[in-house]
Amino acid sequence: MGSRLGLGTLEGRVLWISQSPLPLSYLFSAKSLNSVPATAAAMSKPSAPVAQKVRHEMELFGDVRIDNYYWLRDDSRSNPDVLSYLQQENDYTSSVMSEVKNIEDQIYGEIRGRIKEADISAPLRKGDYYYYERTLEGKEYVQHCRRLLPNGDGAPPSVYDTMPTGHDAPCEHIILDENVNAQEHAYYSIGAFKISPNHKLVAYAEDTKGDEIYTVYVIDAETHTLVGKPLAGITSHLEWAGDEALVYITMDEILRPDKVWLHKLGTEQPSDFCLYHEKDDMFSLDLHASESKKYLFVASESKNTRFVFYLDILKPENGLMDLTPRVDGIDTSVSHRGNHFFIKRRSKEVFNSELLACPVEDTSATTVILPHRESVKVQDIQLFTDHLVVYERENGLPKVSIHCLPTEGHPIGILRGGRAVEFVDPIYSVELLESQFSSRILRFSYSSLRTPRSVYDCDMNTGVSVLKRIETFTQVLGGFDASNYSTERKWATASDGTRIPISIVYEKNLVKFDGSSPLLLYGYGSYEVCIDPYFNASRLSLLDQGFIYAIAHIRGGGEMGRQWYENGKLLKKMNTFTDFIACAEYLIEKRYCVKEKLCINGRSAGGLLIGAVLNMRPDLFKCAVAGVPFVDVVTTMLDPTIPLTTSEWEEWGDPRMEEFYFYMKSYSPVDNVKAQNYPNILVTAGLNDPRVLYSEPAKFVAKLRDMKTDNNELLFKCEFGAGHSSKSGRFEKLQEDAFTYAFIIKSLNMVPTTGSGKN
Repeated sequence: MGSRLGLGTLEGRVLWISQSPLPLSYLFSAKSLNSVPATAAAMSKPSAPVAQKVRHEMELFGDVRIDNYYWLRDDSRSNPDVLSYLQQENDYTSSVMSEVKNIEDQIYGEIRGRIKEADISAPLRKGDYYYYERTLEGKEYVQHCRRLLPNGDGAPPSVYDTMPTGHDAPCEHIILDENVNAQEHAYYSIGAFKISPNHKLVAYAEDTKGDEIYTVYVIDAETHTLVGKPLAGITSHLEWAGDEALVYITMDEILRPDKVWLHKLGTEQPSDFCLYHEKDDMFSLDLHASESKKYLFVASESKNTRFVFYLDILKPENGLMDLTPRVDGIDTSVSHRGNHFFIKRRSKEVFNSELLACPVEDTSATTVILPHRESVKVQDIQLFTDHLVVYERENGLPKVSIHCLPTEGHPIGILRGGRAVEFVDPIYSVELLESQFSSRILRFSYSSLRTPRSVYDCDMNTGVSVLKRIETFTQVLGGFDASNYSTERKWATASDGTRIPISIVYEKNLVKFDGSSPLLLYGYGSYEVCIDPYFNASRLSLLDQGFIYAIAHIRGGGEMGRQWYENGKLLKKMNTFTDFIACAEYLIEKRYCVKEKLCINGRSAGGLLIGAVLNMRPDLFKCAVAGVPFVDVVTTMLDPTIPLTTSEWEEWGDPRMEEFYFYMKSYSPVDNVKAQNYPNILVTAGLNDPRVLYSEPAKFVAKLRDMKTDNNELLFKCEFGAGHSSKSGRFEKLQEDAFTYAFIIKSLNMVPTTGSGKN
């Protein structure tokens, strides 16, 4: 488990009024957006829960903090008083939202009506099979499937290949049906699904609580027979080491990935061999296989430092071998091809990373093949037999460059030129996908705020890209036309003069830029994460009502390179919040909206953002949604027994040091709630969340209820059977989108008056 990442999204068919069906886009048009009068339901609104106050003093550096709601933390998740309070909050939320339950249901119907429920993912050719996932009508989870290649199809892969599905085609074989496995569980998630090199076995990691602690099962891919006993207490880091062994990572008592193990099939888990134990509690372990499948790489990483070991899959008995040294401030990641390792290396001086190569036989003999550039960040690389693909960032946008490599065994010199993959939208998102090492085909996904997520195969020799599939859940039914939507990049100016990029999308026939449009502004700004402009089909339910959707690419993220991140962490974290406020003020100044129609949203560390700006500028927003928010910063980061605390001192700071203590206290949302008016607020949590304890948002809500001076809505929803990513089913997630949209519409007084439609 790495960081408090939680980048989830918000995002019916027909609304029935006066017995006449009307599309939501009509009901929420400018002509029909009327405030709901005080109804009997509204006037009989129940009283909000009031959490008991139990004084708890915490003193450090002569400063005393009072936490009256410290008692809400119960690591066992079994205290009846705590559970009762959480249930009261859920009941209150349900009661308040019952006023717009019909709106929520209709939005849900509209969102679900857009998607193709029965579909398959883009098949990927591996060995003698095509592998893919299938979704079924009405089913929450996927089936993992494969088909044999047609007899005699020994031709090399081509971008024009298609998987035969006719009567004469090889039969589909279902390897694993998640719907069957999930039947007895309120939560179900597969964290890893790994095919053995000989394609006979499958190892998969299963989480049935949302706590991200997995059980690994190995099954026969054809017969589904269980092979050996399950491996318990595992992370999702799992790889095959040949056909008869697995390598996996386990966590310590604070859920820090700290040990990597070798498991031989047919043996008991207690006899597994520990390959490495990372004892420094600021470091966590990572595991991945080389594209060549000849090596496994184990990395130990903090927020500033990363070093790598390798395991020769043909010689696992040799254990882990040193590859890159442990040097403070040096971050390395490694790939392999032929007789070379390829190393992406970052340091304080080489902050946007450079690319090195070294012989497998002499890892100290490194040669720079792609020098550092101050304006271009090397994000990642992907290796093939004859090609190297570099994923870069420049001016806030991702780039993909393809380089030809010399024949294996020959020296590798400086990379020059390279073929750039071209993209059509002005702002967009690109994601590398699994490709086949021995082929010339690069597979990637592309989307934008108006372009559904699409899978392409690119012939790296010719540059030809072929659309293979519009991904399940982003393919839009019902006559969707991307040309109806405009996307653009604007720049706000922060208080220190820094220009902050904003990505924007809207339905161009509905937005007038006179301040009359409602706007939803999303932000994250932590961990060097890049929130690139991506497509979300649920979001159309807002855009088609005249909403503008915007993403603030604030400092603390990685969109503009490593320095962008460095200038939004530790003692510069306040930049994250002031950047977001600057973006909001820019959108108001340029008449995209007025503050009475400005809504904001963020999750996890983005929920910290929402909590901080609510305390700083509550007057600027009409509505805020904080999902699983990290809001009790000082208390959490002072407690090394809480998951992620020790490993994140390099992200937020160590409040055991006086300078960090007072700086972190200055923005920690729980510590800065005050007697003032706040906008409408929805806060969510997951009881089993291992990244942000449910008690953080619970305390934030309890303190807000006690101190805020307004009558605006404050709702708290805690999912008892979920974790950081909320519910696990695909339709359950759509229902959450609809719930959130209904809250936003309610907060903006956009609920249509009963009988306002045309017959």
